[in-house]
Amino acid sequence: MDLLCVAALQLRRKEQELSRQAAGELWTANDFVFTTRYGTPFEPRNFNRRFMDRSARAGVRRIRLHDTRHTCGSLLAALDVHPRIAMQILRHSKIAVTMEVYTHVPSEATRRALRKLG
Repeated sequence: MDLLCVAALQLRRKEQELSRQAAGELWTANDFVFTTRYGTPFEPRNFNRRFMDRSARAGVRRIRLHDTRHTCGSLLAALDVHPRIAMQILRHSKIAVTMEVYTHVPSEATRRALRKLG
């Protein structure tokens, strides 16, 4: 896992511990990373609403939560990640799904920009 993801997950762990302390006896213990303030899993519609709210606050273009999987697949392709590795990251059972549905091959200019970004 890259350092950015590790840092984000460590921050989430700290936030979740604060929520657990605040909830006290109302906390539901589980192994989920993203939970409500009481430790329970998010209802899918509420999770989508939170995603939309946070996207708006961040000032980014509005997309469906599911579209982030396509973005991930396209970024992996742009970074020349082997398709089998991309398939594993995206948790697809068939490489055809990864390559035909989730991966949008970028131009060479896009690849150069992504290398600079990295």
